[in-house]
Amino acid sequence: MARRLICFLMFIVLLVPAAASASDTAWADEFKNQYERNPVPFEIVPWDELPPDNPDQHHYLLLVLDQKNRDARPDDARNPSESAGKHKDDWGNTDGIVILTLDTRAKRIMLTSIIRDAIIQKPNSTENTKRYGRINYVYNDYGPEALCRLIGEHLGFRIEKYMMFTFFQVRDVVALPVLGGSVDVQLSSADISYLRNNYEVDPGWVVSVDGQYDIARNRRAPEGLYRLKPWAAVLYMRIRKDNSQGDLMRTQRARNVLSALADKCRGFSLDEANALANELASLSNKTNMSAQDLLEAAGYAWQLRNCTIEELRIPADGDSRPIWFAGMAAREINWPEARIKMQDYLQNSFLVMDDDDE
Repeated sequence: MARRLICFLMFIVLLVPAAASASDTAWADEFKNQYERNPVPFEIVPWDELPPDNPDQHHYLLLVLDQKNRDARPDDARNPSESAGKHKDDWGNTDGIVILTLDTRAKRIMLTSIIRDAIIQKPNSTENTKRYGRINYVYNDYGPEALCRLIGEHLGFRIEKYMMFTFFQVRDVVALPVLGGSVDVQLSSADISYLRNNYEVDPGWVVSVDGQYDIARNRRAPEGLYRLKPWAAVLYMRIRKDNSQGDLMRTQRARNVLSALADKCRGFSLDEANALANELASLSNKTNMSAQDLLEAAGYAWQLRNCTIEELRIPADGDSRPIWFAGMAAREINWPEARIKMQDYLQNSFLVMDDDDE
């Protein structure tokens, strides 16, 4: 009984939103209006010093390139930016960065998105020489394995499996018959305005779920739940400039689409889950997941198909500030604070009791 009471009290604490501390606010405001400068140095956790893996938590990095169609970066490719003396886009940049975590003991599905313009320590940094850049350039310059490792060192846990898609491949995923060929998302007035004015959105691509409003035909379509055809779903995820939060809101839209697609899988059989995993791999631009990895991931997801999907954004409110660095706009992240929040997020399994606990 005592243990139940403690768990209940801890759960109530989690339900109360944590206010940003004064130090968080000061951190974010400190350099708000400065001109170009170097990032303030920060510490990461070296790969060989990361804590042991939680065997019940399975992490997968989902990446989307900022390209409609682009060949995958060869494993032996050199860093194109080194020879160019500045960033050179040979293989595409990762516009979408989402970590999918399946916790089979705590019965949790977690989506963690990372903004594309976050400043990170580059893989070629040394103990004496720290080099900084935007996270969305890491794949192009160093490859997906290096990006997995870098994210692990910045957030404090190991992630090794990844799957990457271009925009056309994301469109093809949404178009899969088993997923219904569309996705339902809640659109704000700003979302509707952007999609309506996008020359690529055709009539019938964005229609209210009740069928009453087609945003391409109805100038007064209100906010609400809309059904997006595959390419409209991609364009929705790419919205950024119409919103003052910029890339921070863009990551939310990616999670919205992923969550909506996941909801369609709740009634799947294990065979259907396995078939979908294989379809995703065949559509992907690049992955290091073997056939066995795919079957295991599908099995974990199927076990958790009735779970509520939880979400986290890196950075959280108050943990970033704008910076102009190396001729580009970016955001400086409070990575030590991000690690703390990430670990709290992953370790909330105390709410789940052992099977033999009455």
